[in-house]
Amino acid sequence: MLAALLLLGGCSTVEGWFGKVNPLRPAELVDFSETAKFEVRWHADLGESGASLLLPALTADAVYGASGDGALTRIERSTGKQLWRVDSGVAVSGGVGAGEGLVVIGSGKGDVLAYDDEGKLRWKSKVSSEVLSVPQAADGVVIVRSGDGRIAGLDAADGKRLWLYERSTPALVVRSHAGVTIQRGVAYAGFAGGKLVALKVKDGSVLWETSVSQPRGNTELERISDITSDPVADDEQVCAIAFQGRVACYDAAQGSPLWNRDISSDKGMTLLRKFLYLSDARGSVIALDKTSGSTLWKNEQMFMRDTAAPYALGDHVVVGDYEGYLHGLNREDGSFAARIRLDGAIQSAPQQMDDGLLVQTRDGDLYSLSIK
Repeated sequence: MLAALLLLGGCSTVEGWFGKVNPLRPAELVDFSETAKFEVRWHADLGESGASLLLPALTADAVYGASGDGALTRIERSTGKQLWRVDSGVAVSGGVGAGEGLVVIGSGKGDVLAYDDEGKLRWKSKVSSEVLSVPQAADGVVIVRSGDGRIAGLDAADGKRLWLYERSTPALVVRSHAGVTIQRGVAYAGFAGGKLVALKVKDGSVLWETSVSQPRGNTELERISDITSDPVADDEQVCAIAFQGRVACYDAAQGSPLWNRDISSDKGMTLLRKFLYLSDARGSVIALDKTSGSTLWKNEQMFMRDTAAPYALGDHVVVGDYEGYLHGLNREDGSFAARIRLDGAIQSAPQQMDDGLLVQTRDGDLYSLSIK
């Protein structure tokens, strides 16, 4: 199911539209001989995410998580022990972000709240509409993307707005949880119509802009070609993928095109050294060569299982699905190596924590796991 909403003319929405009309049944999981094993190191309950896509934030000594009803929790990294929990007083729709000494969440009414590591509110600000993605912080700026496509740069010291980036949008767009990706002082963001923009973190000035994908088709629905996930970047290149569009990579400094391919995804990707890993719109997990875009392998055995974005760790690529299964695939050929079932749907890529993984489910269960 496409984890997004359709926004028509800026005034009305249809939730889960693509998932409800799709008659294709999710694939049954296949049996396999395990060559690796997941182990749960600890498990914590954050509270349900509700309709929001909430992610944990990692700092040097703690994990921060939020629930849809407003609870913000600090957890000890090594044990999963709850250190404190505060009630933010807002319905959390975006977060958790951490950086510049702050822990940041956003609400469905555009509130942005920044806390210190003791759970004390440092400041509260406001953006133009609901916050649907994780706020990012770097270089003294907290960057917040709102549901209307605007990106605001807030002063990390007091929350005052430093700059605002906005652009026109098509009449029909996919409203998603896409945020921004920060790399070396540059914020990369994808937009409706397949546009990719590089902004300077300090002042929001546009460094370059390009088109990842062009709308195609005869109807407005067919012509949707929106970037609905975060771009991925390293020091050399930045890549983005569009729903009903293409995946493309560009030179990070100048925005010059390197390669592109026709692959559709609303989930996102992981970039690791020479490889690009992604989950496509039909649930397949694909490994591409970062420099050329050529396919290295493709696992099609999770067809229509609402496969989340993958993450590569060690010898494995790890990806979750709508039933709460976490799959470990061999990095060499994409074959199944391990599987474990967690409580609640997994809607986003795992995050690396030390030599293991951190996974938050829609039900608000937070897991620290290893795969060996």
